[in-house]
Amino acid sequence: MRIPPGTYRVEIAWTAGPYEFFGEHFDGVECAATRLCISDDPVAGWEMGLGVDDDIDRLQSGERIGFGSDANVGCFADAGAWRALTAPFRAFVDGVPVPRESEQLPDCCERVTDESLRADLVTFTAESGGVVWLGRTKTGDVAAIVVTSGMHGAKA
Repeated sequence: MRIPPGTYRVEIAWTAGPYEFFGEHFDGVECAATRLCISDDPVAGWEMGLGVDDDIDRLQSGERIGFGSDANVGCFADAGAWRALTAPFRAFVDGVPVPRESEQLPDCCERVTDESLRADLVTFTAESGGVVWLGRTKTGDVAAIVVTSGMHGAKA
């Protein structure tokens, strides 16, 4: 699936409340989902977004294909510029990430831009186990892409 070049709105949904972690209780705010708004047309239905090697035929009833995230970070990026846009995130010295030139955005997001390719990468919080959902219009066009953040029971 290809999304036409352009400028698209990114929206983040947050959830707040108490939680337990290793026996300790906390009040916290967590990213529930991040949405890339491709069009303002209403979404008529949702389908699971699949990666190149994902096989939906192997799923059992009620299962979903999630993704792994070692650093609890996801991103939306121009696929044609992927290598250049992700290079700053792959720069290490003695096993330590090198500081990168990027724009800090609200809500712990970050933007890397490659002016020569006229392309951007925008990061967002995304815990392992999240699911990617494609929201399609009644004509079948993709209007939105939603990434849930590790919330296994979340609906798009």
